[in-house]
Amino acid sequence: MNAPMLLSPEALARIDREIAKYPAEERQSAVMSALAIAQEEKGWLATETMDFVADYLRMPPIAVYEVASFYTMYNLKPVGRCKLTLCTNLPCALSGANKAAEHLKKRLGIGFGETTADGAFTLKEGECLGACGDAPVMLLNNTTMLSWMSNEKIDELIDSQRKPE
Repeated sequence: MNAPMLLSPEALARIDREIAKYPAEERQSAVMSALAIAQEEKGWLATETMDFVADYLRMPPIAVYEVASFYTMYNLKPVGRCKLTLCTNLPCALSGANKAAEHLKKRLGIGFGETTADGAFTLKEGECLGACGDAPVMLLNNTTMLSWMSNEKIDELIDSQRKPE
């Protein structure tokens, strides 16, 4: 491996477990998991981190960039402590996502792809989250699905996430 060590031994062990799920000649199939592990450790995916993952998986860096830039779960720049991804696909849009987006933007004072000045929130627009019947839906920090997000529920979420930990 030519890239300097950018991930902890623990992260590399987790990536190795993902690689082991595939035939040796298909180790690049672990790219999504490797990127998620790297992002979990680093907070976002800098070019250097993606280059490291590419080298570790023995694949061209451009192939890693393509994956990372295609999926909204990957952060290609630093994000706030709370990343809110709102589905704006047609079923959600027809069920109130556009109104939820306007409320979120007004309440947070930012647009899609932006982070609040205090670094607490990043707002992202997402593609289908697979819960059309629960629209409008949001994803909190790539891990928690939030359904039927009325303005009141959005306000409660923002207030709860603003409180010191």
